[in-house]
Amino acid sequence: MAEASSLTLTELLPSLINSAQSLARPPISNFRVAAVGTSQSGRIYIGVNVEFPGLPLHHSIHAEQFLLTNLSLNNEPNLQSFAVSAAPCGHCRQFLQELRGAPDIQIIVTSEPDPKPTPLSRFLPYRFGPHDLLSQQTPLFLEPRNNGLTLLPLPTQKLPNGVCNGDTIDMKLKIAALEAANKSHAPYSNSPSGVAIVDCNGKIYKGSYVESAAFNPSLGPLQAAVVAFIAGGGGEYDEIVGAVLVEKNGAVVKQEGTVRLLMEAISPKCELQTFLCYVDHQSSI
Repeated sequence: MAEASSLTLTELLPSLINSAQSLARPPISNFRVAAVGTSQSGRIYIGVNVEFPGLPLHHSIHAEQFLLTNLSLNNEPNLQSFAVSAAPCGHCRQFLQELRGAPDIQIIVTSEPDPKPTPLSRFLPYRFGPHDLLSQQTPLFLEPRNNGLTLLPLPTQKLPNGVCNGDTIDMKLKIAALEAANKSHAPYSNSPSGVAIVDCNGKIYKGSYVESAAFNPSLGPLQAAVVAFIAGGGGEYDEIVGAVLVEKNGAVVKQEGTVRLLMEAISPKCELQTFLCYVDHQSSI
C-alpha cells in the first residue's frame, strides 16, 4: 500500500486509523481510540481501547498499551512510529517510557488540524523512566528476557470434563502461562506473572504482566491475554472457557484476586486455575 501510494510506512499509518477503530471495545465511554504503529521489521500493528462494564475504569486497556502488547506478542523488539486517533493521555505517555529510545518514537495525532510526526519527547519533555530506577543493562519492555521461572511441583489440576479436551488443553494452558510469565516485564517489583486463556474452539491466547517505572500505569496479565484474544480474532468474552495464571511464589505483587475479579466479570463460567512458580537462577537473564 505504501509503495502504491508513494508513501513511507509512517506516512501510510494515518490512513489505517478509521478501519482500526472498528475493533475498539469501549462499552462505557463509546469513545473509540485506535493506534497503528510500525516496528523496525516493517510490519504494521494495531491497538485499540478496551473497557469492561461493571469494573473500575483502571481495568481498561488503552490503545497504546494494546499496541505495545501486540508488538510483544509478535516478538517485535521496538516501536518506531505510530499514528493515533487522539493525543496520547498522560497514562500512555508514561507507559511508552518502558521502551528503549522512547523519546525518539514518532507520533502522528490524526485528530490534529495538521498531523505530522512528532517525537514522544515533545509530549513528555520531563520524563521519568526505567533508568531512573534500573541499570542501563536491564532489558526493557519488548527486549528479549527470560525470568527463569519453573513451576512448583504441585499436583496437576484439571479443567472440568468436556471443556476443550481436558488434560491436553490443561497442560498446554499451563505451559503457555509459564511462557508468558517468563516474558513478563516486572523489574520494579520482581513479581513476574502470565495468563493463558482458551476459547471454546481450543485456541490459546497468552499475556504477560507489564510494569511501568511509575508503577501505575502497569498492565495486568489477563488484560494482556485479552489483547491477544481480540488481536487474534476472538469474539465474545463468554467464548473464553478456561484460564491459567502463573505467578511467582511469595511475590510482593499478587495477581490472582484481580485476575479472578476481571474473569468473573467478562466470562463468569470460565474456570480459572493458579499455579505458583520459583526462579531457576541458572536460566534467568
